[in-house]
Amino acid sequence: MHNNFLVALLILTITVPVVALFRGLRIPSVLAYLLIGAAASPHQLGLVQPDAQLYELGELGVVFLMFSIGLEFNLARLMGMRGLVFGLGLAQVTLTIAATMLVAMAFGIGWQGGLGLGGAVAMSSTAIVARLLSERLEVHSAHGRQVMGVLLFQDVAVVPLLILIPSLASPGNIWTDLALAMVKAAIVLMAVFVVGKRLVQPLFSLITKRHSTELFMLNVLWVLLGMAALTQLAGLSLALGAFLGGMLISETMYRHQVGSDIRPFRDILLGLFFITIGMQLNLPAIGRDAGTVMAILAALLVGKAVIIILLSLALRSNPVTAMRVGLQLSFAGEFGFVLLNQLGDLHLLDEAIAQDVLAAMLISMMLGPLLVHKSRHVVKALLGQSTWASQGNLDQIVSQSDELTDHVIVCGYGRTGKSLVSLLEREGIPSLTLELDGMQIAAAEDKGKRIAFGDAGRKEVMVAAGVARARAVVITHNDLVATMRTLAQIRASNPNVPVIVRATDDQGIDRIKNAGATEVVPEIQECSLMLAAQTLLLIGTPREQVDETIQRVRGERYNLSQH
Repeated sequence: MHNNFLVALLILTITVPVVALFRGLRIPSVLAYLLIGAAASPHQLGLVQPDAQLYELGELGVVFLMFSIGLEFNLARLMGMRGLVFGLGLAQVTLTIAATMLVAMAFGIGWQGGLGLGGAVAMSSTAIVARLLSERLEVHSAHGRQVMGVLLFQDVAVVPLLILIPSLASPGNIWTDLALAMVKAAIVLMAVFVVGKRLVQPLFSLITKRHSTELFMLNVLWVLLGMAALTQLAGLSLALGAFLGGMLISETMYRHQVGSDIRPFRDILLGLFFITIGMQLNLPAIGRDAGTVMAILAALLVGKAVIIILLSLALRSNPVTAMRVGLQLSFAGEFGFVLLNQLGDLHLLDEAIAQDVLAAMLISMMLGPLLVHKSRHVVKALLGQSTWASQGNLDQIVSQSDELTDHVIVCGYGRTGKSLVSLLEREGIPSLTLELDGMQIAAAEDKGKRIAFGDAGRKEVMVAAGVARARAVVITHNDLVATMRTLAQIRASNPNVPVIVRATDDQGIDRIKNAGATEVVPEIQECSLMLAAQTLLLIGTPREQVDETIQRVRGERYNLSQH
């Protein structure tokens, strides 16, 4: 039997029960893959002898991940994030490289090696963070947008770093090589967005007319791998090409279908990628030099986190958001290993130092899923509950609400909250919005909205917002836990005020109602009613009959007649 077949079978035999166990314990499966790789590697149990083919398959996982991220970030959204990508992202990479260079030079490492090392540790794991944020529905949250903005810039920054590091070994042509790389990148980007944008939509429209899921999937894979190959031929990274391919498809009506079809490939190959990363961990070597490895690990996690937190605070983020961004970007990333290997091959970094840094980066990546998963709890432990409602914040909320009576308190200023506030304004109904995202607050204040920083899940915040004299409270949170916490504090402060809760689906509606919600509005049902109404109208049903039918269904679902 072929050796590669046996390796694949052995990896699957180990992976299935371990991932199932971790899923059952609600531990991120990424950590399971890293531990499986560490245990099976030649340095530990020696169950698997990895070869080049295995590593190449693992790298495809990052390519598929970047493609799926591109599907989430279309051109309009990316342009809307340009301040985060080229502001926060650029500042993070630049300051991390500068700080690492200073520390490295203090320990006798040349500036060339220090610069390359800074580039390696500046990278964070797109593969880990993007996947976990996507699973937790936090990609578009306050901290999620900042994290994704930094990750996107890091992925772009890999390109000049991969060109710069070899040039450090022969400094005479650094600027020439960089200029050439920038010209190549500009040509590729122009080709993608000028030519590709005009071809992708007609191509997918033509394919779908054949009514073949097989042909559709083949076309998706062709676009993904073709874009990756195009950027690689231009001297850029495979991951960047895959990301651009995803962005092109995100402009079409097929983005959701493509995302659903590509997910199984992405998850399996990403799991293999993390297993190959874990295989690089040499526990006996770490044991012999444990002190140095732990010192590098601490400097990596703490140093990056502090830099990112300070930069996030400079963007007027609240301390909670800033610390969550810092924690979730503090550990090393997959591209950092590529840069570190390059430094070793060019002898810009001593082999012993490179091994210690590699071990610290690997350990940090193994800690990464826990940092992302538990970031909120870590922030609360470090900053305390008062962070969510300091006296200064309470005073600000009181100053906004003291002249209000019979007003509506809106908890959350996301898409739903914004639409609701605008509607209340048109009807002349006073409102006060509570929000934790500093950037959202700043944007709303610029438009003259009555909005305040505060956690609606804290009783003192609701009291300061005037819940005792409010006409109604609306909770627009995505998260069921946050909704239940907010609802409990509202009922503790005012048992009689009507509370309307937005629910993303039907799950948890009974729990919310039993906790004291006056009414729960599930988005899926309301969307279905609107679709049904439009369908009935377009097939010729009289408007009066449609209105009566929709009203009857709503009457069966809601209890508005009782209030």
